[in-house]
Amino acid sequence: MKSNIIPTWDIGAVIKKLFVALFSCFVLLCACQTTPPAVSLKKAEPKVALVLGGGSAKGFAHIGAIRVLEQEKVPIHMIIGTSAGSLIGGIYASNPDSFQLEWAAYKIDKNDILDISIVYSKVGPVHGAKLEAFVEQTAKAKRLEDTKIPFYPIATDLNTGETVTLEKGSLAKAVRASSAIPGIFVPVIFGNRTLVDGGVTNNIACDVARQKGADVVIAVNLQKDIKNSDIDSVFDIIGQSLNIMMYENSRYKLRYADIVIEPDIQDVPLFDFTKKKMLIEEGMKAAKKAIPRIKKLIAQ
Repeated sequence: MKSNIIPTWDIGAVIKKLFVALFSCFVLLCACQTTPPAVSLKKAEPKVALVLGGGSAKGFAHIGAIRVLEQEKVPIHMIIGTSAGSLIGGIYASNPDSFQLEWAAYKIDKNDILDISIVYSKVGPVHGAKLEAFVEQTAKAKRLEDTKIPFYPIATDLNTGETVTLEKGSLAKAVRASSAIPGIFVPVIFGNRTLVDGGVTNNIACDVARQKGADVVIAVNLQKDIKNSDIDSVFDIIGQSLNIMMYENSRYKLRYADIVIEPDIQDVPLFDFTKKKMLIEEGMKAAKKAIPRIKKLIAQ
């Protein structure tokens, strides 16, 4: 005889078992998921340019500024140099060691770079071969392409008046061209151009640093004070005239700089190599004052 009793279901128990089963599946699925690694967004280091202006013998102040930047571990990704700035900048770019740079500076005498000859007096009493030889012997890199820090010396095309940024070829000859003061040094044939001192058109080429992709531009300007009461030769007259011209064209170019280091120097004749110690110390003083601003800017 069949039973007529209809089984009753415990709805609550069924729902509970179903919930447990679904929860177990959810936990299992979560365990199978791989957590993607955290992405580290490292801040890109800004590209820092050091721009060294012209100023003949005043250029020894660049050495003091470089020494402080090196000691404070300020990164330098490129160097742009004009005239004396190209001489100091080129030697340092080929071997970034401020001690060696200072040692070379103390050894150099003006007779090591001035080869006065009546043979070339028609276009300039100083040939410039001695200057080129000094750089060739002192700088470890021989070509602009081979410097450890990218280096760009600035010259002026005598025929067209254009500013020329030199990027390839002999480092020593490029420095000679950038330093060929008109009326004193013989113009330099570089490639298919006749070149003279870069200070004629662009004494402190901060704009070139921007064109080369610099994010931070540190300029060392030697033309803060151009007063000179010690003028008693044709060299001094030409030198002071060039200082006045460079002072005027530097004012515009410095607008492209983020930091301007200006050593407190004046009354230094064109080829006075007797004040090296004072000039280096003044370069150091000015650079030390600028260090907090430089580090803050790079950090930002």
